[in-house]
Amino acid sequence: MQILEQPITIDVLKTIAKDSFGDMVKAVVDVDRGLIALDAELHADLESLLLEDGSRQKDLWGVNLYPDLPAADFLEFDSMINMRPSQGNTSRGVDDEEIRLEIISVVQTWIQA
Repeated sequence: MQILEQPITIDVLKTIAKDSFGDMVKAVVDVDRGLIALDAELHADLESLLLEDGSRQKDLWGVNLYPDLPAADFLEFDSMINMRPSQGNTSRGVDDEEIRLEIISVVQTWIQA
């Protein structure tokens, strides 16, 4: 479990995936601070790590990364931590298109081909 301090490559992400779920890495993105934490069994563990580091819960969104899949399928918006009716997000996904675009931007900054 780690908060990235420098960008990593897809190959590094593949190694992380093989050591955990096989084909997927769980990640939590802080859209305000532009950070990403990854490599835990639960999104909630990554959320806690970022909260301890100074993030605000309203800025944290859980995603799954599939390093072996094509770009269109690489990022999946699916996590229990995303269910926030008080913020207008009533699904495990990310309902707000603007937030999804922010998440994609942060992921692209930290995970490089």
